[in-house]
Amino acid sequence: MTPSAVPPPNWTWQPLPRGAAAEPLARAWLAGALAAGADVLPIRRDLRGRPQLGAPFAAWDCNWSHSGGGLLVALGEGLQVGVDLEWRRPRPRSLALAQRYFTAAEAGWLAGLDPAVRERAFLRLWCAKEAVLKAHGHGLAFGLHRLEFADIQGRLHLQACDPALGRAEHWSLQEIAPAPGYLGALAWRRLPG
Repeated sequence: MTPSAVPPPNWTWQPLPRGAAAEPLARAWLAGALAAGADVLPIRRDLRGRPQLGAPFAAWDCNWSHSGGGLLVALGEGLQVGVDLEWRRPRPRSLALAQRYFTAAEAGWLAGLDPAVRERAFLRLWCAKEAVLKAHGHGLAFGLHRLEFADIQGRLHLQACDPALGRAEHWSLQEIAPAPGYLGALAWRRLPG
């Protein structure tokens, strides 16, 4: 099955009140989506801190991200899912960060863009990379340089990745702008095996 034939996970964006913890709000949405009580929804954290659902929902995967005053939550059955949400704000060091942490091709693409659109493109790449890494379970510590995206006709596509992430063509990505002032990405693939 091609990645485009793998249906995307369900997701929601919700405002996150200033100072509020993200997990209770994420847990409430997940419980509603799974028709379970939020207080009994079995969520544990693995050794890297990634949330995992327990029985009877072990076939489902969830992930969430918060930034600014927003929360993005995703849920998929038989999938590995990852999300990232970023609040759009000035990032004057985005090109320097890309040159240090992204692949040379990605940094070159960003350097060639007009500065007026560069920060948005940087955020798109950041969200895409972090979503895949969170779905994989290792997060940013795995290394942003270990996967490479290309912008093809205005959409980001995973071109190459470290073998530990599996094959690039098995990953799907959906870029989203879930609310004014936010960019995000959902990444998913069928569970290996």
